[in-house]
Amino acid sequence: MSEHGFHVHGPHDHAVEHVAEHGGDGFSNKIAVMTAVLATVGALFGYMGGATQNDAALYKSNAAIDKTAASDQWNFYQAKSSRQNLAEMAMNLPGADQGKYKAKMAQYDADKTRIKKDAEKLEASSEEWNRKSEHALHTHHQWALATTAEQIAISLAAITLLTRRRWLLTVTYAVAVVGFVLGAFAWTHFDPLGSLVAPEAEIQAPAAAH
Repeated sequence: MSEHGFHVHGPHDHAVEHVAEHGGDGFSNKIAVMTAVLATVGALFGYMGGATQNDAALYKSNAAIDKTAASDQWNFYQAKSSRQNLAEMAMNLPGADQGKYKAKMAQYDADKTRIKKDAEKLEASSEEWNRKSEHALHTHHQWALATTAEQIAISLAAITLLTRRRWLLTVTYAVAVVGFVLGAFAWTHFDPLGSLVAPEAEIQAPAAAH
């Protein structure tokens, strides 16, 4: 334990310590270098996974905000409709100033058209933010799988170093490659079970409709 708290040693630390303490041969040196590379790549994958998860949460929050704003607009629309109906009823009363109420009805109708347009625009914006959130969350899952694969590869490398089973080294390489491939899928936004997903840069943020 250091003065700043606990320090947990990972498989990469143990591999490096083993080489340092025992001098290390070519086999040990190879595994030490490989685990260092895998640890670095895994850290990068983990960072990207966290970033896309934060993006997904932010986009979902924006979707909720626009959805609430759209609901407020529709309530405003209903209020205008009620006032328009009242103006129509008042216009038909004996002695009513029909010209005045007709003007009010025309104004309410214009207001409703504008409010409806704003509400529909906000609803479309909310749907777009939701789509962006789902896309970011899917990419986050890809980064998480890639990170997990690299962590498994690091653990296998440590076991290989301890047991000195060369066939385990081949398995370690295979798992590491799987992690690299999953990371490439996440980076290019490629879904192997579906179609090529549009890169994040190509997904335009919906315009504000306020």
